[in-house]
Amino acid sequence: MKKFLLVLCSLYSIASFAGVNIQHWTAPSGARVYFVATRDLPMLDVQVDFAAGSVFDPAGKSGLAGLTTGLLDAGAKVGEADLNEEQLAVRLADIGARMSGAADDDRASIHLRTLSAQPQRGTALDLLRAELAAPSFPDSVLAREKTRSIAAIQEADTQPDSIAAKRFAAAIYPGHPYGASASADSVGRITRDDLLTFWRDHFGARHAVVSIIGDVSRTEAEQIAAHLTDALPQPPAGVTPPLPEVTLPQRQTIRLPHPAAQSHIYIGMPAVKRGDADYFPLLVGNYVLGGGGFVSRLMQEVRVKRGYAYSVYSYFAPRMQPGPFQIGLQTKRAQTNEALQVVETTLGNFLRQGPSETELKAAKQNLVDGMALRLDSNAKILGYLSLIGFYGLPLTYIEDFPKRIESVTPQQVRAAFARHVQPEHLVTVIVAGD
Repeated sequence: MKKFLLVLCSLYSIASFAGVNIQHWTAPSGARVYFVATRDLPMLDVQVDFAAGSVFDPAGKSGLAGLTTGLLDAGAKVGEADLNEEQLAVRLADIGARMSGAADDDRASIHLRTLSAQPQRGTALDLLRAELAAPSFPDSVLAREKTRSIAAIQEADTQPDSIAAKRFAAAIYPGHPYGASASADSVGRITRDDLLTFWRDHFGARHAVVSIIGDVSRTEAEQIAAHLTDALPQPPAGVTPPLPEVTLPQRQTIRLPHPAAQSHIYIGMPAVKRGDADYFPLLVGNYVLGGGGFVSRLMQEVRVKRGYAYSVYSYFAPRMQPGPFQIGLQTKRAQTNEALQVVETTLGNFLRQGPSETELKAAKQNLVDGMALRLDSNAKILGYLSLIGFYGLPLTYIEDFPKRIESVTPQQVRAAFARHVQPEHLVTVIVAGD
């Protein structure tokens, strides 16, 4: 019976990967479109992504991308009517739709979930189009949200983990926008004109990626993408200068005082771009090093054998430009140096030896089996669809995932880590360390 269940799960995983048929085209507006048709539920999920993340914040105004994205639903012109944030919210609630937006380092994303039937679908898409193409950015709402944001930043700036995260980003990305963080001063300087300029410069159709999944046909999806993007601003070419190249930091340890009972430790460096050929060896290797929970080497050495920390982890976060490799943990102040030594020894041994065949096999099985669970809803598939679209990954990325994982060898893991995790460039930030 057990063998039968394992075979069944394996077949389910294969079917999950093979069942995601991604269609791609370019809308008349110039927006790139990615579409998956699903007929299981009468639902439609749409996400529109723009190259408008915090990396594009102007100098001295960190936080602008987040505020701009967050205030798209603060008011918009819908047809001939100027609707405020409450009226927009009521219209969405009346048709049972949900809309949300967020900005990360690289992109700004707006996600809509609605019933796929008319008239609900049409109303929801009209509201999304209005918020993208005709936001009003009211001064009163901007003032309110700036006050909230500043209060949140000021509170976060008293917390050791937030202090460590900001200092770590600044240290591994010196002089680069990836290293900048929103502050009370930078948010305080943001004006409505800044929001309008950022929206015009970064929310244009040629910066847009539209991801669609749900109970609609290809023809309907083409109409949806065209409708959402044909009225977007069209900034002139060259309005956004290219990002500076990431330069690797020199090895250093930064200690920051804080009265917390535990030390907060971050170790890492810029490591890998999205789409890098080394990503899969790094992913598999990192599962062994610190991404696999209790089976990872860091957890075994730091927590299980010595009890230095409740949790210790490592991960790679690919971005448009090299995103960070990071190790993180918290430990008692009195044992900071001992815990740090164990982490460094464990990492050093892994860089020299790589994973064993047994560790590699277990990592591959977990990653492949876990991928199926990350594709068990339209919302999860939409996340991969938008990732593929925004970063220009192959349309077969999901289908190829198990094959790419299974093909990784110990030699590839060692070589990939040697290229992307270099001890001479590792930065350590310790907050509240004795």
